[in-house]
Amino acid sequence: MRVPDDSLPLKPTPLAPGDQVVLISPAGPVSREQVERGAALLREWKLSVTVGAHAYDRDGLVAGTDRDRLADLNTALADPAVRAVLCTRGGYGSQRIVAGIDTAAVARDPKIVLGFSDITALHLALWRGARLATLHGPALALRTEPDPMTVAALHTALFDPTPVRLAADPAESTAAVTTAGRAAGRLLGGNLAMLAATLGTPDAPDPTGAVLLLEDIAEPAYKVDRMLLHLERAGLLNGLAGVAVGQFTDCPGTDPSVPEVLADRLHRLGVPVLGGLPIGHGAVRVTVPLGTRAVLDADAGTLTADPALRRP
Repeated sequence: MRVPDDSLPLKPTPLAPGDQVVLISPAGPVSREQVERGAALLREWKLSVTVGAHAYDRDGLVAGTDRDRLADLNTALADPAVRAVLCTRGGYGSQRIVAGIDTAAVARDPKIVLGFSDITALHLALWRGARLATLHGPALALRTEPDPMTVAALHTALFDPTPVRLAADPAESTAAVTTAGRAAGRLLGGNLAMLAATLGTPDAPDPTGAVLLLEDIAEPAYKVDRMLLHLERAGLLNGLAGVAVGQFTDCPGTDPSVPEVLADRLHRLGVPVLGGLPIGHGAVRVTVPLGTRAVLDADAGTLTADPALRRP
């Protein structure tokens, strides 16, 4: 197994009680009540929580104008008092602002960046522009009380610079996608639809030697097949070390099912594939690092990733 150089990712420091974190909405519009629920959780952890100036705005499909959403992001990235930039939700719109990210500010003072789903566009842009290790984890606009495993994993990912070890859940629908083997590589990826949307842009990741993470929601089997075929034809599945498959939630249709389509496409790659990971839009949403060294052991049913945080 080829293991990437540990020195490559730019890593922020862990959070500590009293640190300032900012909640921003770089994609879809959010409810103030839901954001306050997330902020309350962070305050329980003794963090100082502020909300971006435009986090509650709405401009058609997105949470405020592109200029304002980008301003909230870049203001947080450049503020030396801010130690983490936490996204309130995904939805749609992150890709509309990624070309303007202040990557020089990221390089000067790397901060934790957390989000998932549409926020995959930010993860990929920050990786391309600054080689920043980020966190693929739950949005902080909380509709309900979060699952205890989700909360515990998020706390660890924000405060504790130790490796993340995640076991596949046989109850997840994608568990059957697994194919035997063990692989090591840099964990990259996230939402399948957003990965497909990066093709032809500067943010499309280099798959060579990577462990590719995939998850999605509400996509029928034919669209999943089409997106995977698109990745394949564009070369984004070439040279992978392995594939980590998270949750494909609320996907309509059963003949064929989305897991069957995933298995059909991914098994052709001839690399280890581990399905059933509680990563994505399910009830349990475990936070995992992106951009760090990972070991995928499909035989043992585990994914282990180096932390996105550096030791202080």
